[in-house]
Amino acid sequence: MTSTITEKPKRLFSLDVFRGITIAMMILVNDPGDWGHIYAPLEHSKWNGCTPTDLVFPFFLFMVGVSVIYAMESKKATVSHSKLILKALRRTVILLLIPWITQLIFHPDTGLAHLRLPGVLPRIALVYFISTVLYLKTSQKTRDWIFAIALIGYFIIMAFIPVPGVGYANLEPETNMGAWIDRLVFTPDHLWRESHTWDPEGLLGTIPAVATALFGIRVGSWLKRRDRDDNIKTNWMFVYGIIAVIAGLFWDLFFPINKALWTSSFVLYTGGLATIGLALCYWLIDVQGYKRFTYPFVVFGANAITAYVLSGFIPHYMGMIKINGSSIYQTFFAPYFSPVNASLISAIFTVLILWVVMWVLYIKKIFIKI
Repeated sequence: MTSTITEKPKRLFSLDVFRGITIAMMILVNDPGDWGHIYAPLEHSKWNGCTPTDLVFPFFLFMVGVSVIYAMESKKATVSHSKLILKALRRTVILLLIPWITQLIFHPDTGLAHLRLPGVLPRIALVYFISTVLYLKTSQKTRDWIFAIALIGYFIIMAFIPVPGVGYANLEPETNMGAWIDRLVFTPDHLWRESHTWDPEGLLGTIPAVATALFGIRVGSWLKRRDRDDNIKTNWMFVYGIIAVIAGLFWDLFFPINKALWTSSFVLYTGGLATIGLALCYWLIDVQGYKRFTYPFVVFGANAITAYVLSGFIPHYMGMIKINGSSIYQTFFAPYFSPVNASLISAIFTVLILWVVMWVLYIKKIFIKI
C-alpha cells in the first residue's frame, strides 16, 4: 500500500518581514508630529523624482502581487475560480468602504458631499482584485504581455494624447489626462482635499499600479519554483531588480519617475528596488536563517492592513488628549527637541504605540483577515 504525503506550502517568512518594514515606514511618514517640519527623505517628492517615502506604496503593491501567489497557488487548481473571485470581490468592497467610513467619522461636517473617493486603500482594493483575477485566469506569459502593454499604453495616453479642454498632452498636476478623467468621473468635490483638481491615487493611475502588482506576481512565481536552488533564485532576483532599476532610470529621460502619476518609469524603478529588497530579505532570512532581528517587523507584517487602518485612528484620538491644555506633542516633544527632531520622535512614538497594539494581537494569535 502506498500513501501520499501532501507537503505543507513553505511560508515565505521574509515576505512578512519586508511587509512589516514597509508598514512601519508607512506609519512613520504618515504621522509626523508637525507637518511643517519633516526631514526631506521622509517627505514625498514635490512632483518628479523619488524619495525613500515614495517607495513605500509601490513596495506594498508589489507585495500584494507576491502574496497573491502564496495565497492562491495551491487553491488555483482545486477551488472554483468563481468562488475565489467572489471572495476577492468581498475583500475589495470592504477595503473600499473602510476609508469612506473613516472619513465620515473624522469629518462628519463634510458628509457625503465632499467624500474623497480615490485613495490609498481604494487603490489597494482595485489592484488586489484585478491582479487576483489576472492570476487566476491568465498564464504568466499573458501577464507579461499585459504588464508591457499597460506600461507602454499608459505612456502613450499620458505623453501623446491631447487632454480635452487643454489641447495638448502634458504631465502637469492639474492638466494631465489622469486629472481630467478624475474630475470627469468623480467631480472635484470627491478628489484629494488638498487640491480638488487632481488626485495622487486617481483612476487612470490604477493601470500602472496593477503593473506593479504584476511585477510582484512575476517575482513570487520565481520564488515558488521548486526546480531552482535558493542561491540561484536570489542571484536572479538581484539581476532582475538591477535591470528594472536601470530600465526605469532610462525611461525617466522620456517619462519622468513620478509617484503621483505612477509613471511607467516609476513602476520599473520601484519594482526593481522592491525585488532587490525582497531578494536581500529572502537570502538573509529564509536562506541563511537570520531571524533574530525580524520579530518586530513580523508583528506589523502579520496584520498589515489592520496596522494601516489603526494608524489613522490612533494618532487622531491621541491628538485629542490634552495635558494642561496642550497636546502630547506640545507637552513631551516640541519643548525638548529641534522642530524636525521633535516631529520625527513623535512619529517614532506613534509607530511604537501601534506596534504594541499589533504585538498584543500577534501574541494572542489574532490575525484580522479582511
